[in-house]
This record gives sequence, C-alpha cells and structure tokens, in this order.
Amino acid sequence: MISVDDAFSILNKATFSLREVEVSLHDASSFILAETLISPISMPPFRQANMDGFALSLHDQLTYDIVGEIKAGDYFDGQLQPGQAMKIFTGAAVPDSAQAVIQIEKVTVNNHQLQLQENVKPETNVRPLGSQIEKGTVALEKGSILNPAAIGFLAGLGFTSVKIYAKPKVGIVITGNELVQAGQPLPSGKVYESNAIMLQLALQSEHYDQINSYQVEDTFEATKSALQQAIEENDVILVSGGISVGDYDFVGKALQSLAVETLFYKVNQKPGKPLYCGKLKDKMIFALPGNPAASLTCLYVYVLPTLHRISGKNASYMPSITKPLAHHFEVNNSRSQFLKALVTGDEVTILPHQDSSMLDSFATANALVFVQDGCYELAIGASVGVYQL
Repeated sequence: MISVDDAFSILNKATFSLREVEVSLHDASSFILAETLISPISMPPFRQANMDGFALSLHDQLTYDIVGEIKAGDYFDGQLQPGQAMKIFTGAAVPDSAQAVIQIEKVTVNNHQLQLQENVKPETNVRPLGSQIEKGTVALEKGSILNPAAIGFLAGLGFTSVKIYAKPKVGIVITGNELVQAGQPLPSGKVYESNAIMLQLALQSEHYDQINSYQVEDTFEATKSALQQAIEENDVILVSGGISVGDYDFVGKALQSLAVETLFYKVNQKPGKPLYCGKLKDKMIFALPGNPAASLTCLYVYVLPTLHRISGKNASYMPSITKPLAHHFEVNNSRSQFLKALVTGDEVTILPHQDSSMLDSFATANALVFVQDGCYELAIGASVGVYQL
C-alpha cells in the first residue's frame, strides 16, 4: 500500500497527451489548444465607432455641417473638413479625418446642421486600430481552453480551424452479479446498479463524451474478455468493483493475464483504499472501488485530473484551493481522508454520512476536503485543502 502523495507522483510521471488533430472551430468547444496562435489581423482592423452618433472633424465651434452617413460595413475614403460631421453607427469605420464621435443623445439636429452641447475631446468614443489585439501578436497560447468566448475571439480574427489535443475515449466496465438495472424488480440479495450512470454523467459534466459501457459477470473469463475489449476500444478504462481480494473479484487477475503493468494498487486513503492504476502501452486503466461514494471520490481525485492531463490541460492532483473550516473537526485515522463537504461563501463544512457506500451526502456536496492521516484536531478556521466539484 502506498501513500496518497506517492500515488500522485506516479501518475504525474505516467500521464501523457494524446495526438494533436486539426478541427473546425465549430467542433473545437471545450478542447485544449495544441498550438500558439498569432493574430493575422489587428482587431478592430480600423478605427471604430463604439456607439451611434456623429463622426466629427473637430473645430472650435459647437455647430457642424452634416455631410453624409456611415453604416457598419461601409468605408468612407473621402476627406472631412474641419466643422463637418457624418452620421455614424456602432461598429462602423471612423474616417481618418474625423477625430471623435459624439453620441446621438448629446446633440441637436436641425436639417443638415448639428448642434453640440459642449466641445468634444479627440478620440472620444473611438476604438483605436488594434486596441483589442495587434496583427502579429499572440492571440491564444498553446494550452488554452477553447470555451465559447475563445472560439468567438478566434472567429473574429478570421480563423476557421485549430489544432487541438484529442480527448480520450473512456470505457466503463461494471462488475458484480449482485447488480440489477433500475426499473426492474429487486430480488432478495440484489442491489440496483448506480455506478455506471454516476460515472458517465460525472465524465460528461467535464466534456468527456466518448464513453463506452460494458457489463460483466463475475467470472474470470467474462472479466478478462470485457477488459480486453475495453482496452482495445478506449484510451482510459474505468473498472467499477471486482478489484478487492474476494473469491469473486477477478479484475486484478484478469489485468495481470492481459500484461497490464501495475502502477500502484491500494492507497492509504479513506474512502478508496483498494484503488488500482495500471498501464498497457498508451492505455491507462483504473480499477475503482465498487462502493459508490468511494468510486466517485477516486474519479474526482485521480481519474479526472488524469483525463485532463491526457487532454492537454495543466492539471494537478493536489487540492485546488484552501478554505477555512467552519467548525471543529477531530482527525483520528490511520489513513488520509477525502471528506464530502460543502463550501458556503469563504468557509467549508464537512458533511455527515462519510461512509464509502453513502451517496446521500455526496448529492449535496460541492467539494472534498483532504486531511492527512493521524490523530489531531482541526480548530474552527483551520485551513484545509479543498477539491472543488
């Protein structure tokens, strides 16, 4: 059995990014950029009006002659003389001979004459050329997350496709003869299967959508066959249950027979002690505990950061933030703990029902608190490591 820190260290060395592929912007959402992009144009590509009004060729009077208008998309290549104005609309190109734009609410129009309330300073209401980004400068760095805003930004610069890191395909292998699908009668000795839908939805919430599911009976041959298929068809494989040492736990033996390299097995933690991680060439295999809360905890702490790193993100296995504890808490455990918790404002509260089989408190949790093993007390306000869910 290894420590949590040792498990993190092993995974840091074992993970890798998948191949780079080029996709259209329409298909790039939530992927990680695999190249640094240089802007091919300045944005805006011209001096731009930032509101409806009148473009002015300034002089020392408050009256101007209106000599035309410029709509968004138009370009006026003539020359305004001092004292002349053109009606202009938001986003339109401001003529080089106009020094400012006065908003329409601050003027009076009488036929073709414009009356100002006060003098206007140069560059008022004018977005300078390249004020957002200049041609030849970095638009987005390699490793950036392509969220809708980033994609809109790139589209505005004229990009139609980008290179991204491919996301891993994930296989979920569910073991256990005691499991019955929800909606069916529940015979004595059976329980409803919940891990598959739980794990799948947790993955989808992080934008991992290529998921294959496999249900396997508790026999060695069935387990080996399902695992072999899952390894062939996916990049990361999650096995739910069957990794302990019971008479009908065949996952470990099946993985060994498939020549999967064991990176670690059993971590000094609670919940999730029987966690297994292995590797076969460029495939990562996690065998998660069958207890639902333990399985989900291991997904958040170990699996999701691994998937993020494979997808090109700079992800860490350590808690992302620290928060002050809202209450006193006594630690008396020989294993490090990941505790279901609720962050409210700037404080975190450790919830009841921490048993590895209990999902009810997980249903209201938005965080996990990490505490090291030992016998000690955490006072109110003590800083604790927090995984945000």
